[in-house]
Amino acid sequence: MTDSDQNNQVQAMHPKYDEHEGLSIIKTVADMQSQFSRMQNLSRTQPINDWATRRDQLDNLELMLSDNQQLLANAISADFGYRSESETQFAELFPSFTGISHAKKHGKRWMKAQRVSISALYMPAHNEILPQPLGVVGIMVPWNYPLFLAIGPMIDAITAGNRIMVKMSEAAPQFAQTFAETISRYFSADMVCVVIGEVEIAAAFSELPFDHLLYTGSTAVGKKVMAAAAPNLTPVTLELGGKSPVIVLEGANLENAVNRVMMGKTLNAGQTCIAPDYVLIQRQHHDEFVRLAREWMEKHYPNIESNPDYSRIINVQQFKRVKGYLENLSSEGVYRLTDATSNLETRLMPPVIVSEPAPESDLMQNEIFAPVLPLMHYDTLDNAIAFINARPRPLALYVFGDNSRDIDKVRTNTVSGGLCINEVIMHVAQHDLPFGGVGDSGTGAYHGKAGFDRLSHMKPIFVQSKLNGLNILLPPYGGLFKKAMALFLK
Repeated sequence: MTDSDQNNQVQAMHPKYDEHEGLSIIKTVADMQSQFSRMQNLSRTQPINDWATRRDQLDNLELMLSDNQQLLANAISADFGYRSESETQFAELFPSFTGISHAKKHGKRWMKAQRVSISALYMPAHNEILPQPLGVVGIMVPWNYPLFLAIGPMIDAITAGNRIMVKMSEAAPQFAQTFAETISRYFSADMVCVVIGEVEIAAAFSELPFDHLLYTGSTAVGKKVMAAAAPNLTPVTLELGGKSPVIVLEGANLENAVNRVMMGKTLNAGQTCIAPDYVLIQRQHHDEFVRLAREWMEKHYPNIESNPDYSRIINVQQFKRVKGYLENLSSEGVYRLTDATSNLETRLMPPVIVSEPAPESDLMQNEIFAPVLPLMHYDTLDNAIAFINARPRPLALYVFGDNSRDIDKVRTNTVSGGLCINEVIMHVAQHDLPFGGVGDSGTGAYHGKAGFDRLSHMKPIFVQSKLNGLNILLPPYGGLFKKAMALFLK
């Protein structure tokens, strides 16, 4: 079967809906507002309360990914100038497939009404919690992992029975167009539609009165999204960024720490919201850390200019931003980890380590989002914890070491969106763990059951029994009432 034949077969199975049934791909504010009104009306008149429909939509999402893996990976790579296909498989397709499988396995149970405890004073009545679809969920997708950060929230929204509008990032236009066209072949426009456009359309999108709005991106833009949602009282989940620190404890296995930190810092060329942003390490281990990092690069990314596993910086603006950070530093504190040099034309940025940049420097004030790793020195663990706590709460925190007392000290005396011990990044792939930030790094969490709950209305239900003991509390308030009150009022 040719690619054309396969595409025609898919369209026959999953026809693209025409304007009379809504728009699957939206490029204007007027069409976006019209489509939202249509979906909102459907969410009120035809709520998706059955598991069979939700399961079918999850099957469609899985089939879409399975049929179009290469197409989607190629589109991402085109936007980046080059994105390692293996990284797309590992960091985007793999967690998307496992997330769908997890939802299909557990979703039917999640959506059932749950009996919860009730005080003996109200028995034989009972309490229940019934998860219900919110209605229409808006998802604003960033450019760095445009597939997984669209699919992940979609999984939760579908499992919770919602209709979905997705706004793709204008910084990844080829993927946005490809994703929109692909979605249109597998989903009714009444179920999922994709919005494409520049900043003005993104701003209008965030002003729609969604039943929930999930945004992934920078803290600065997150504030604007929250402000735009506020007039409608739209609840928001904000998955933002921040400077995720690493603490290397005294006595830690330094080789293991370098191995995992460098993996996290080089994945997608450091363009990961939970990438290790900087390392807190004792001064005497500085030189060994740099040496081990150079050896690690030689082993895992030899000939980095032509290495098919190393990705590029998304665009010229991001490249120049990070180069500007480095140009403001003394070259003596910058340690190259390869023989390669940065190339603006190809947007190749080889990893470097920066020793002790000033805390007030751009490098230490802003999320780096590139393969640049500051090493900050600390004297005592209390100093390291104080350094972290004096700054906005990070999206992730990483600690390496074997001393359980020190690890527990970090666990209990820091607040971060997530925490990994002797690992980086991998908490995001755990579907039984909520993923989200705190403070400047975000609000709310999703993934798995946490995402289902976040995108559902958890309706509390009190069910009275035929034997209603509360009738003794009706007026006129006599002696029995007074005895009851005397028993419970202090």
